[in-house]
Amino acid sequence: MTITLTENAARQIQQQIVKRGNGIALRIGIKKSGCSGFSYTYDFADEIKNDDQLYTSHDTKVVIDTSDLPFLNGSQIDFVQEGLSSYFKLNNPNIDSTCGCGESFNLKESAKV
Repeated sequence: MTITLTENAARQIQQQIVKRGNGIALRIGIKKSGCSGFSYTYDFADEIKNDDQLYTSHDTKVVIDTSDLPFLNGSQIDFVQEGLSSYFKLNNPNIDSTCGCGESFNLKESAKV
């Protein structure tokens, strides 16, 4: 299982943890929602739980619950700025399709198994 960060994403995570005043990693997950079926969740982790997998890239940590790993395997996390919007973007090879607004996605059958 592999999860990587771009330098932009690593820099943004580090800045947000400093701004927040505590935390050790960005926590990424998946939940059922939206018109296509799934969406990402983002939070900051203050601890590593028993069911967590820790990834480090560019000296920055990302935590993912092991139940979400099959859906995120091979993903690259980026941080992009488009006009006045800025957000984390996952380049996830397990996505089959996205909804028109881009907020939710459907997974390939191989990732669901």
